[in-house]
Amino acid sequence: MQRSLEKTRKQIVKKKGPMGTVHEGSRDSRRLRKALARDGRLGRLATSRKVHEQPFVDRAGFFQDSARETGIEVFDAEQFLAAVKSFVHQHDEEMDELKRARRPGRPASTREDALKVKIASLEKEFQNGFLVPDLTSKDNVSALERWEGSWSQLNSLSWVRITEAGAVRSATFPPNKD
Repeated sequence: MQRSLEKTRKQIVKKKGPMGTVHEGSRDSRRLRKALARDGRLGRLATSRKVHEQPFVDRAGFFQDSARETGIEVFDAEQFLAAVKSFVHQHDEEMDELKRARRPGRPASTREDALKVKIASLEKEFQNGFLVPDLTSKDNVSALERWEGSWSQLNSLSWVRITEAGAVRSATFPPNKD
C-alpha cells in the first residue's frame, strides 16, 4: 500500500472501526478507491521518471568509475575522448559474442536486437554530441568522485557535449525530452 492509501485507510478505520463495516457504495469506499487510483498513478509516474533518468545515472557512474580507476585529476582532450569512446563501445564485446553464439540462418535474439538499438543510439548521440560530465575540470572531477549515485546530485555537476571529432561544448542538465 502506498502512503496516501494507508493514511486514508487509517482515518476510516479510526472513524468506523474494522474495514469490513464499510459499505460498497459509501463515501468512505469512494475515498479508498480514489486514494488507490492516485497511488497507482503516482507509482506509474515514478516508474516512468526512473526509466528516463536511469541511463544518465548509469552514464555518470561509468565516468565516476573511470576517473577513480585512472586516478587522473584532470583529463586532457585525448583521455576524455578515449573515455567516451570506451563508454560508447562498451557493449561491442557482448554483441560479438551473441553473434558468434547464434547458429547460421537463425534470427537474432531479443537481447541482440536490444543491443543493436542501444549501440546505434549511442553512436548517433556520439556523432551529434554525447552528453557527459565534464572531466576536464578538477572541481568537477572531484565532485563526480564524491557523487553518491542520486539523480538530484547530477544537476550540481557541469556537463558537456563531446562529438566524435573531439569538439567539446557546454551543455545543460537534465537534457530536454525530445
